[in-house]
Amino acid sequence: MNDFSKKLIIISNRLPFVLERVENQWKIIPGSGGLVTALAPVLRNRGGLWIGWPGTTIQSDISKPLEAISAQAGFSMQPVFLNDEEIQQYYMGLSNEVIWPLFHDLQSYCNFNPDYWEMYKKINSRFASAIKDKSSGDDFIWVHDYHLMGVAEELRRLGIDTKIGYFQHIPFPPLDIFIKLPWRAEILRFLLQYDLVGFQTVRDRRNFIQCLKAFVPKIAVKGKGQVLSVRFAERNIRVGSFPISIDYKEFSQQAGSKEVADNAWYIHEDIPNGKIILGIDRLDYTKGIIYRLRSFRTFLERHPELHRRVTLVQVVVPSRRSIPMYNELKVEIERLVSEINGQFTKSGWVPIHYIYRTLTRVELLAYYRTAEIALITPLKDGMNLVAKEYCASNIEQSGVLILSEFAGAAAQLQKGAIMVNPYNIEEVAEAIHKAFHMSLKERNQAMRKLQQIISKTDIYWWVNSYLKAAISSDLETFPRMEEYYTKDSLSSLSIFP
Repeated sequence: MNDFSKKLIIISNRLPFVLERVENQWKIIPGSGGLVTALAPVLRNRGGLWIGWPGTTIQSDISKPLEAISAQAGFSMQPVFLNDEEIQQYYMGLSNEVIWPLFHDLQSYCNFNPDYWEMYKKINSRFASAIKDKSSGDDFIWVHDYHLMGVAEELRRLGIDTKIGYFQHIPFPPLDIFIKLPWRAEILRFLLQYDLVGFQTVRDRRNFIQCLKAFVPKIAVKGKGQVLSVRFAERNIRVGSFPISIDYKEFSQQAGSKEVADNAWYIHEDIPNGKIILGIDRLDYTKGIIYRLRSFRTFLERHPELHRRVTLVQVVVPSRRSIPMYNELKVEIERLVSEINGQFTKSGWVPIHYIYRTLTRVELLAYYRTAEIALITPLKDGMNLVAKEYCASNIEQSGVLILSEFAGAAAQLQKGAIMVNPYNIEEVAEAIHKAFHMSLKERNQAMRKLQQIISKTDIYWWVNSYLKAAISSDLETFPRMEEYYTKDSLSSLSIFP
């Protein structure tokens, strides 16, 4: 009989869905982003717990929808509630007006409001209290991302001495950028209260170690390889690089389904002429969408012989719509799309098809299958799972990946992708031209190489490598509990995309 006393507890800013009250009924909106894509399949049916904000300020009458969602998902969910002021200062403020832009090397976008910092600490303390109420000494507490860096210190103050891990999904900045953070020493102190601190790339880990050496006295760093050891104040903290991934097998199998194949056929019917270039991004200034559109315009200017033979499908997923800067970015994207289409559109051919909404999983996979070229050009990204999803879904092995050298995925995928500097408009334009003219043999070879890398280092590899470094164990420590939960995959449920 398996021992189910140990739980894997995931803590993130949000639960893997958003609850919205519409006409006295709860509307369940699937969560988006890399964290949900990566962790929901892992936690499924293991009797674990996910703690986070449910996306609403309404606290009453929420227990029933939470229970229903938990039963479908195969793990329990515990809400942490925030009011409007807390959302504004902790989430919109410190998280998205300070840490997000700074850690993406865009410090000119920062608003270092001291009130934000006080609220950030308050909310991290609230999350810690929720964890304490729901955890036992045998559980592994795994905190995710920059919103909650201070949770471990608060848990230590509450007397929790169990293993606590932290994983940062966004980049960690170099010293000359990090030094501008007013609360730089406090952030480092927060992170040194974890037993394992994980980053996406070796570069992020190196930046973190450099900052520790600059600001933390009497720090000692030892070891080599994937995980280093940091000695501080009689504590040993492990610091490693763990590139996050996807459920490769699930993406590949679903991409081959009849439903996806039918949708892919409809896309080709709507865009019958030439090859499709695909860009899919959250609405965010770090994704490089403006530079990408300018690069595509340069490509069209330089290669008029390819007009009518190529179409850019740019999908933008709505995000952070209450932040003025994001609305301004949306306006600029749509202005540039209209300008390029106005310049180049010919009878029967529109060069850019622009989609501003969240795609269903079937639609997403259909575009992945249909697109001959994926244009993934963030200015900076922790990993970028879209690149990996595209490759896993490219079951004909005929697609080409053009990838920014500033995406975290570049470290793993550079040997099979066409690498570009997203700021270099002419280079990206020529990369599109190169991808268009690659032979089928060249495309097959490159895509097979990419798929081999991604399938070998999939999401389960990522989780197991992290857990082995954290607790000298793997997912078998938290075995599946099929007798208690539905066996349906999350992707087939109404609450997940």
